[in-house]
Parts: sequence; structure tokens; C-alpha cells
Amino acid sequence: MPRQFFVGGNFKMNGTAESITAIIKNLNEAKLDETTEVVVSPPALYLTLAQQVADEKKKVAVSSQNVFDKPNGAFTGEISVSQLQDAKIPWTIIGHSERRVILKETDEFIARKVKAAIDGGISVIFCIGETLEREADKTIEVVTKQLNAAAKELTKEQWSKVVIAYEPVWYVATTQQAQEVHAAIRKWLADAISPEASENTRIIYGGSVSEKNCRELAQERDVDGFLVGGASLKPACMSFSSPVLCMASC
Repeated sequence: MPRQFFVGGNFKMNGTAESITAIIKNLNEAKLDETTEVVVSPPALYLTLAQQVADEKKKVAVSSQNVFDKPNGAFTGEISVSQLQDAKIPWTIIGHSERRVILKETDEFIARKVKAAIDGGISVIFCIGETLEREADKTIEVVTKQLNAAAKELTKEQWSKVVIAYEPVWYVATTQQAQEVHAAIRKWLADAISPEASENTRIIYGGSVSEKNCRELAQERDVDGFLVGGASLKPACMSFSSPVLCMASC
């Protein structure tokens, strides 16, 4: 069976109760492609609000932007897997470049968080990608290292709960560059995990997605969707009738 197209909107540290409600209500009323899975990720403060609004139509799922690797305890400012479960949040983003670069989260720490989430029944948008390593032709080396860290923590079966988001940082990949990296990730899945994982795991593009590149990217064999950042805050940008149109109005 073909992999289901996936579009995620990462609001980052943006939005208010009013604006987030408006975006999700817009999605609730929009004519979305039924073959596309849509997930929005508001700041933690608005997760329960987003879940309540999304539940009105059940067309949109909600994701946290982070989760901790411990079940509970004296970890100020963190959020646990059990708390996401309690709030009925089915997804979490882990390993985003901003947390890797700004907050210095290591591959190993990120991998432990991925395991904790999946062990607790939360699906994961697992972000990987390079920064300036592209200039040194080390892209595949960097993403493979990040993937290998997760492979040490997960069983083969658990990869069915993972969507891999490739996000190059500090540059916008061409369609060819994105496809090349996605193909390399899929080959890694086949070699390191299993042929089934390679065939079934969705690999989405998290670079700067716009109306100029989304149509071409969506046509590539190994691009199964997008993780959109700031553009997802515009209600029209998450309302599309076809996965190929994706963020066409942004």
C-alpha cells in the first residue's frame, strides 16, 4: 500500500488562544484531502485547547513540540509522556534542529526521548538534519549518525510509530538534494532496520516549504509530506484540497 501523505504544522513559540483556535477551526471546515494526515503542533500551553477544538471534527491531530525522557520528577519546565497521554495528545515532535542547535540536545538524549514516547504510546515526528555540514559534503554522515542513535533504542516494530522529518538547516535544499537525502534515509532503513520499515516509514521534508517548491517535492518518490514551520500559522496555509497543493497559498 502507498504511504499516507503527512503534513505537520509546527507553530513553534508562536500563537495565542485566539489565533490557534482560528487555525484549527479553519482546518475543521476546510475541504482537506482525505488521504492526507494533518497534524498541528502548538506551544505546550495551548495543547489541551487545540485538542478540544480539533475534536470537533476529528480531521486534525495534535502534537506537542517536545517531551522528556523521564516519566516524572523534578524536571522544571518539561512535559512527560504520561501527561501527553492524559491530555489525549497522540503525537510529539522530537529532535527539532532548534533544540539540537540552541539547546544542545545530543543524539543520544533525543533517541531516549523517542523511545520514551513510543514506549508510552505516543507517535513521533523524529527530526534529523545537518547544519553547515552540507558544505563539507557530510550530510549523509550526519543524518546517519542521528538515525543510528535512535536505532539503538528502538525495536524494528517501533519504527511504525515514527515519521522521519529531514530538515536541512541554514539553506534551502533543491528538490533533487531533498530527494537524494530522503532516498539515502530510506536505504538506511532497509539496511539497518528492515525492508518493511524502509517501505512503510514516512519521510517528510522539513526545510523551507513554499508554493514554489512544494508541488515538485510532493512528486518525488521518497518525499511523503512536509513539516511546515512559521508558514503554518497562516490559516490558509494548512487548508489544501490535495497533498500536491500542500502549502500553495503561503
